[in-house]
Amino acid sequence: MSRPSYEQLHRRGILQKRIDEALARLKKCDLCPRECKVDRTKSTAGFCRTGRYARVASFSPHFGEEAPLVGRFGSGTIFFSSCNLMCSFCQNYDISHLNEGADISPEQLASMMLSLEKNGCHNINFVTPSHVVPQILEALPIAIEHGLNIPLVYNTGTYDKVNTLKLLDGIFDIYMPDFKFWDKKWSWRFCQAPDYSSIARKAIIEMHSQVGDLALDKQGIAVKGLLVRHLVMPNSIANTPEVMLFLAEEISKNTYVNIMNQYRPCYKAHENEIINRSTNLIEYNQAIQDAACAGINRLDKRDRLF
Repeated sequence: MSRPSYEQLHRRGILQKRIDEALARLKKCDLCPRECKVDRTKSTAGFCRTGRYARVASFSPHFGEEAPLVGRFGSGTIFFSSCNLMCSFCQNYDISHLNEGADISPEQLASMMLSLEKNGCHNINFVTPSHVVPQILEALPIAIEHGLNIPLVYNTGTYDKVNTLKLLDGIFDIYMPDFKFWDKKWSWRFCQAPDYSSIARKAIIEMHSQVGDLALDKQGIAVKGLLVRHLVMPNSIANTPEVMLFLAEEISKNTYVNIMNQYRPCYKAHENEIINRSTNLIEYNQAIQDAACAGINRLDKRDRLF
């Protein structure tokens, strides 16, 4: 098994330089497109309500992720509390909106990574990492020195700035962005982020430039690359045809995509008649057809139940 590139960056001192830059940006935080400019080393007043230390809700092997991540022993997920997007229909609203979890030190975060690796997980899957990039980077040298040697997954809602993603070049092996909305009307209504589509497109282009198309080993386990999620929403508000055309024309027709049918009304979704029901089979099948029409045929193949 080849050594991960993040280990090489650590040995060469490059990782530490990235850590220093990321931590410095916490003092007048501009890490994500919200650009709150608060001093997170002293306050939790920003949009993400996260201060100097990352807040973690849970960590465990996860068997509900995409097939190339799960394998036999699961994906080692670390769920960070809060979020920089705050979708009003969030299915993990207790973690994101209610901020359940506990603040942890870099040593504790490193210990979580090592524990998941010891349990046989095929990767370390950081869920909702956009607002805690400095804290993740800060914990990595500790984990590396204690033997961490599996791919890192950046599992994001994709409200990510390119200059923050550049700090992760050569560190994260797998990017897993979720392209939620194309139309700013919906991203404004449900995420208070009218610029979401523009931000997400730039972010995915940067991610793909770093890691390329998803590569699998002989056992079908992901080792490096881009894996895009797209949640099918009621009443076509996710604009699936436009998203798939973007991926095919500006990223790669070989992009690995998980078209997800799991939407159900959660949190405040019941308050809006546009999204107050689950996605139906007709909508899901149309999304699959939209992908095929765009030339996207490399889809996650798990059984999907309605």
